[in-house]
Amino acid sequence: MTTFNDTLLRAARGERTEHTPVWYMRQAGRSQPEYRAIKEKYSLEEITLQPELCAYVTRLPVENYNVDAAILYKDIVTPLPGIGVDVKIKAGVGPVISNPIRSVADIEKLGEFNAKEHTPYVLETIKMLTAEQLNVPLICFAGAPFTLASYMIEGGPSRNYNKTKSFMVSEPQAWFALMDKLADMIISDVSAQVEAGAKAIQIFDSWVGALNVEDYRVFIKPIMTRIFAELRKENVPLIQFGVGASHLAKEWNDLPIDVVGLDWRLPIKEARANGITKPVQGNLDPSLLLADWSIIEKRTKDIIDQGLEMPGHIFNLGHGVFPEVDPEVLKRLTALIHEYSAQQLQARS
Repeated sequence: MTTFNDTLLRAARGERTEHTPVWYMRQAGRSQPEYRAIKEKYSLEEITLQPELCAYVTRLPVENYNVDAAILYKDIVTPLPGIGVDVKIKAGVGPVISNPIRSVADIEKLGEFNAKEHTPYVLETIKMLTAEQLNVPLICFAGAPFTLASYMIEGGPSRNYNKTKSFMVSEPQAWFALMDKLADMIISDVSAQVEAGAKAIQIFDSWVGALNVEDYRVFIKPIMTRIFAELRKENVPLIQFGVGASHLAKEWNDLPIDVVGLDWRLPIKEARANGITKPVQGNLDPSLLLADWSIIEKRTKDIIDQGLEMPGHIFNLGHGVFPEVDPEVLKRLTALIHEYSAQQLQARS
């Protein structure tokens, strides 16, 4: 039987590893020809509803790229219909919600989430992957309350989150009621994913970078503290990630999490200098994957060197893989990360 590769789990705990582990956000998906062929027949929702197909899409990057973790193929809005949110993922647009939140009354209508009842296909996919198909950890995930709330209040994707931020500061009672409702859903959803076999959890607060530090502390940090405090009981590594949120990294370092995810805007060296003491994940700019290999190699080595200054670095991109990326580049990049970091670690030992 193939040995289980737990490098990512050890790095997330701040332990020394033989090489820097790596996985890529959106590694399962749009840049893979096998995935594009599947998407000609099925939508994202239709794929997630078929555990065998979803498991195939999830494990494909592990087989193709030799990464140190798989991430479950699904969307952050997957659990929302379970609490009564009418959401559809529209191609080229993203999640679109036909019953947006406008008042406390709208929030009071939301129901309770039950993973076994509302998303049994997700749990079946996780069990299939972890029991039979993977020799690396499966990372599962949830969207964070602010990001989910932004879709629910705006009615879909937004560039500026004007309605969301206005609702947050103008209707604090309603806002905190919504945060509590979403936190309950997230805790229930994630706990079920871990019970099914997930070995690590990433919370995507994709759009929280739209807030300033003070508003984050008042309106978001308390609920994130509650979520992560509850999820600590699951005894798996917890990763927090957001885009354009470098100014919040120090706030995340205070949360009961294991790993602070960095996008490409904040170098690891600078994060460490600014008081980020926990293991970090990141953070090559995904756009550079279209650049000449010599540039990719130089930037990658620099990130690894910065990451090795303290135990606890998981290599990733600063955001997701996009469709134009050549899968061979990701395969070559993974090999570089493994080989270069192993050489550096050996030289230092």
